[in-house]
Amino acid sequence: MRAIIVASVAAGAALMAVAPGSARAQERRHEVAAPQAWGFAGPLGRFDMAAVQRGYAVYAQVCSACHSLNGMTYGDLASIGLTDEQVRQIAASQSVPGGVDAQGAAVTRPATAADHFRQPFASVEAAAAANNGSPPPDQSRLALVYPGGPDRIYALLTGYRPAPPGFVPTNAGAFYNPYAANSEIGMPPPLHDGQVEYADGTPATTAQEARDVTTFLAWAAQPHLAERHRLGVQVTLYLLFLAILAFILKRKVWSDVH
Repeated sequence: MRAIIVASVAAGAALMAVAPGSARAQERRHEVAAPQAWGFAGPLGRFDMAAVQRGYAVYAQVCSACHSLNGMTYGDLASIGLTDEQVRQIAASQSVPGGVDAQGAAVTRPATAADHFRQPFASVEAAAAANNGSPPPDQSRLALVYPGGPDRIYALLTGYRPAPPGFVPTNAGAFYNPYAANSEIGMPPPLHDGQVEYADGTPATTAQEARDVTTFLAWAAQPHLAERHRLGVQVTLYLLFLAILAFILKRKVWSDVH
């Protein structure tokens, strides 16, 4: 899933072609992502935790090979409905830096619930070297900072298709994707039918995997969204009550004034 964030939105960009070797990059139009029906959208939205759990499975089995999730600890997974034992097992299956040994050599140790998600690469330089000079972005707040948000992430993950006649990528080895900037992206199609085995038996189509991992990334970016929505409703009802009370009080105070 690396390079999801490579595409920056420039909706309505003109379709232009330049001669080979020109210093100016080609600019191509890219499609606007169609709005999706997300359960977490809107002032009363809330996350489907079954979808969030499936999305975590996609992240763990596919995206984590290249993308970090620095904003989360393994213990945060308890908030999506995993048990303490499941969280412990997931954390223990990962190795994190454990300081140095008596000879000064770096060592690792099994992660605990308090540890942040492991880094897929030893350094930014190593990440860049493994990805054609561009380190894959962290996904902790991707759903918030990526132009187009969840709709665009979903469209990008499901939008790979054969390049149209005459399409020449500006970067060698790039893939055609109409939802990417300049309609090209360096990341190969990350999702495929049956790539992930869901614990709840949900058929793992490419579209389902994309929808679930997008939901997980939206949750990772705003894990307390439902609580904020509940608080907002409570505050609104309280203010409405005060407004009604003030109106009644005003009517009573001024009832004898002619």
